[in-house]
Order: sequence, then C-alpha cells, then structure tokens
Amino acid sequence: MKLMTPAARAALAALTVVLMPLSASAQNIATVNGKAVPKARVEALLQQAARGGQAVTPEMQAQARDQVVLREIFVQEASKRGMASSKDYAEQMELAKQSILIRELFEDFKKKNPVGDAEAKAEYEKFKAQATGTEYRARHILVDKEEDAKALIAQIKAGAKFEELATKNSKDTGSAQNGGDLDFAKPESYVPEFGGALSKLKKGEMTDAPVKSQFGYHIIRLDDTRDASFPAFDDVKAQIKQRIEQVKMQGFQEDMRAKAKTDYKFSPQAR
Repeated sequence: MKLMTPAARAALAALTVVLMPLSASAQNIATVNGKAVPKARVEALLQQAARGGQAVTPEMQAQARDQVVLREIFVQEASKRGMASSKDYAEQMELAKQSILIRELFEDFKKKNPVGDAEAKAEYEKFKAQATGTEYRARHILVDKEEDAKALIAQIKAGAKFEELATKNSKDTGSAQNGGDLDFAKPESYVPEFGGALSKLKKGEMTDAPVKSQFGYHIIRLDDTRDASFPAFDDVKAQIKQRIEQVKMQGFQEDMRAKAKTDYKFSPQAR
C-alpha cells in the first residue's frame, strides 16, 4: 500500500475545504441574513401543489423558489419580534400540526383503499338499473285556487293556448316563462299527486280536473314520453369513483370514532 506524501495530504485537505461549501450550496437555493434556505422546501411546496392536482410548470417552479425565500425573510423578521414564543403562535401551531396529521391519515387511507374500475362499474350498474323506465315531458299551470284552475281548464277546452295561459297565470315562475314546460323527468321525481296524475295521461292529453298538491292546484298536460336515458360509464366513471371514495372515507372516520374511548357526547349534527 502506497502512503500519501505530506504534500499530497495537504493538497487533498485543501480541496476538501473548497468542495464542502460547494456541496452544501448545492442543497440550498439561497442564504438570507447568513442563514441557508434549503432546496427541500421548494420541493415540498411543489409536491403539495402536485398533490392538489396542479401541473408543475417552470413558471410554478420559479414562483415556488421566490415564495420559499420570501417566507424565510418574513419568518426571520417575525422571530426577531418574538412572535415565535407567543401563546397565540403555539396554539395555532398545534392546530396546524393536527390538520397536517389528519390530512396525512386520510391520504394514507385513500392510497391503501383505491377504487378500481370494477368497483365503479358495479356501482354504475346499480344506478343504471334504478334509472330505467319512462320519462315524461309535461307542462303545467299552477294556481292557488281550485276555481281558478277549473276556469283555466274551461278556457283551454274552448281553444285557448295552454302555453299562453301558463305564462300569464302560473305561479311556478320557473316553468311559466317556458309556457309551463317541465322538460323530461320520471313521474316519481314529482310530488305523488302530480306524478300519479301525469303517469295516467296519454301523449297530448290534459287533466280534466285540477290536481291538488302541497303547492296548490295543477293543470297538467303530457307532451311526450321517452325511454329514460343514462350516460355512458366512461363519462361518469370519475364522479362515481369520487362518490365511492367519500363513502369509504366516511365509514373510516365513523369506525375510528366508534372505537375511541371518550366521555364526550357528540351533537346530532356530527353523527
């Protein structure tokens, strides 16, 4: 084994002294009042943005570097003023730590319980089965008094236009401006009295007598029917997966609360 000469050892030591600051500076993006600002802070900020669904562009990277250096400047000033030792700061830090830990807990649960396409497709088929049937396109005129409804029915039978009377007389302002048009919907989407009367009509028919509901008296006309439509799986897959994730997360939270030993009584709104 060849030993290094004193001159070689001195040269290596000098080179190490020169390289150490270079190596350390590679891990930092700046110094503020003599304190290094680590590059890891920028990376953490960008990871947080990516986790939130944002695209990490060169512009965002530059903004993140600016933000990290500015934060260091502001934090140093706050520390100079003794704010880091205040009671308010300590309380807010505790809440912030709790929020971060809870977020990480929920993110970990989502990663370990992903919603696959097969699970989403099964849920989709359940929705689709419930949505099958017939949709009805109806028009209606809604008034407060039964005698007013009967008078309008008489006018329509005498030749008056349903649409014009709906615009002038219906208190359902949302449909009145469209001549009473309610668009396509299934009978069960309406109040029972309305839906029941509607499903008994044939296309073009109008109710002979006013239909009473909690809203007043209706005159109903059926304009058209069609088979209930339902979007393709790929068009709603993302929304279905999100809904399943929410249900799973709610179950996870409820399970933790049920297992926790506490004498606290939660309010009804929290259940």
